[in-house]
Amino acid sequence: MPTPLALVAGIDVVLRDSLTASVLLDSPSTVALRYDTDLEAGGLRRLVLDADGVVEDRPVDLACDCISCAMGEEAGPVLEALARDPRWDSILLVLPIGSDPHPVMNALAPRLRDLAVTSVVAVLDADAAPEDLLGEDTLAERGLRWTQDDDRSVGEALAAQLEFAGTVVLEGDPAGPGAELVAHLLHDDQTHVDAITALTPADLLDGTFDHLGAHRRVDPQTISSARGERTGAHGTWTLDLSSERPFHPERLMEHIERLGSGRLRGHGRFWLPTRPGSVCQWDGAGGQVSIGTVAAWGREDPSTRLVVTGDDPADRERVRAAFADCLFTDAEWTRGLLPWLGRADEFDPWLGDRAATA
Repeated sequence: MPTPLALVAGIDVVLRDSLTASVLLDSPSTVALRYDTDLEAGGLRRLVLDADGVVEDRPVDLACDCISCAMGEEAGPVLEALARDPRWDSILLVLPIGSDPHPVMNALAPRLRDLAVTSVVAVLDADAAPEDLLGEDTLAERGLRWTQDDDRSVGEALAAQLEFAGTVVLEGDPAGPGAELVAHLLHDDQTHVDAITALTPADLLDGTFDHLGAHRRVDPQTISSARGERTGAHGTWTLDLSSERPFHPERLMEHIERLGSGRLRGHGRFWLPTRPGSVCQWDGAGGQVSIGTVAAWGREDPSTRLVVTGDDPADRERVRAAFADCLFTDAEWTRGLLPWLGRADEFDPWLGDRAATA
């Protein structure tokens, strides 16, 4: 029988550790493997904890610069050893603050022979959620970055955790603007819990994590809005913008700030007539936007779709207008893609060489 394994992620160390302690105290047969980054030493700190306290505390050198990959190599054998220990019958893997559970799961999956992932949980402060998700703070400014070159915004890190997790735990006002914002980002196949004290060990350690569903929530090729376009009582809004047409490269470059700046969480896909075979990802939060080539369209018809959430009504209308301005016009769409064959664009630094990605 595989040992149940739950992953815990967050950007608030107090909430992450409080959730961990709550589960351990309620389930003495559960052990936690917790990792924290040590930026100065360039490695990780590994702790093994159970209801009685600290079992192990030691530094770990990273095998490579990618912490997610290194964690897979480091945590895999440790988890297997814990699964064989008769003192415990279930495990929490507590990820470093700000970590993205998706690549960690991808790195770990091939190494887990005696364990079954039952859940991925993200915990956050509902009252701080608007600033954490939509504000301009970076992980570096809050002293939370993984490495010296980790330039992610806090919103980018938190959104990645929320959208991949199967269970989201909110501490704070369950009816406030922060809870409303989080509700706009969650899908029907995700479980929402209003407080750490309302979470039971069974919520995390029974059942099976839907990895395919989590992947579909974050994959730009299958991205969708949680519940369609809407505006909440506190002014939170979501747009679901889609078209079969590509973005015009020059107009996208001209309007990219209008489309992505401000207090927004936006993600999705787009395509360009200069590289019609490439699925281009749009991933933005806290005023930052990251774009890149993630796949080839293959047999699927290219399409453009961005799901954008914010809390300022002026941003909503600006984003809607900028999206329309970036798309091919009727005349450009009628002329087709032939005039674009071989034409240069300005996106090589972000999307790569077209010959390599088309």
